[in-house]
Amino acid sequence: MIAAAMIWNEPNNKSHWDPEVDPDWSKYGELVKAASGAINRANPNVLRVLGGISPIDPHFIRRLDGYGVLDHLDVIAVHGFPLDWNLWQIGEWPTRIAEIEAVAQGLPIWVTEVGVGSFGAEEVQVFGVDRTAALLLGLVPRVFWYSLYDLPQAWGATTRHKEAEGSSYYRHFYMGLIREDGTPKPALAHFEKHAAAGMGIMQWFHYHDPRLDDAVVHLKRLGVRHLRTGLSWADSFRPDALGWFDRQMEALADFEVTVTFCFTPEHLGIEPHHTSAPRDPQAFADFCQQMIERYAPSRAAMPAQAAE
Repeated sequence: MIAAAMIWNEPNNKSHWDPEVDPDWSKYGELVKAASGAINRANPNVLRVLGGISPIDPHFIRRLDGYGVLDHLDVIAVHGFPLDWNLWQIGEWPTRIAEIEAVAQGLPIWVTEVGVGSFGAEEVQVFGVDRTAALLLGLVPRVFWYSLYDLPQAWGATTRHKEAEGSSYYRHFYMGLIREDGTPKPALAHFEKHAAAGMGIMQWFHYHDPRLDDAVVHLKRLGVRHLRTGLSWADSFRPDALGWFDRQMEALADFEVTVTFCFTPEHLGIEPHHTSAPRDPQAFADFCQQMIERYAPSRAAMPAQAAE
């Protein structure tokens, strides 16, 4: 079920990791090392993935390498949205990948979020999915399109400054291949042929997300094999959190899942915010270990009858 575990999401993006609490990312480096060890203890066959970086910044990778972080990883992940948020053109993807390869100490590079929204025109998204597939499939081992569904307007986007970000904020609601009302966009049919060639989907599922079962139907119809999603450390303190996690992971059992562990519970952060570094990185590592032991136990840890 779980083939890979990503440690945080976009740690070099201030919308997901508070730079005032951790200006040099040394606390993030300690968190990665603690979580990596915990994941490895739970199941050494689960790949340990550096939280997908956005922006794509080789200097950030060099800094983490200086902390010894790369020694504890199996994969480096990057995110890119050149037609919506990044200040570079879509044709630069091979160059961006090469920049990270040059500092990755031989680790493979995955593109765990790439997308083009329909904010301006749905035809732009059609071009984006086809051009992205042409540039990245075969260049890197894993590519995950963001995302299957548009984010519902009423839910709000997980950013630090919300509507004050202007159009950058509103673009979050148009990244899906399926509209909020459940109707397909033109790009969905184009994505299907790329799924057959190995392109995966990145889809966040919110706590008790009502779209989960329909998502599984769509993903199977599209032929998606690789799925990236998340299990929120903050959500683990909600009522019946394990019941929801169990339902989510059972529904996704037929896919090769890259699970992202992130979001600090307010009461465990240096600051009371989901982007804050935790006061104790071992607490986050314990959560990662518990989730791998529950949803991807190593064969050595399984009862003999279950392992057969």
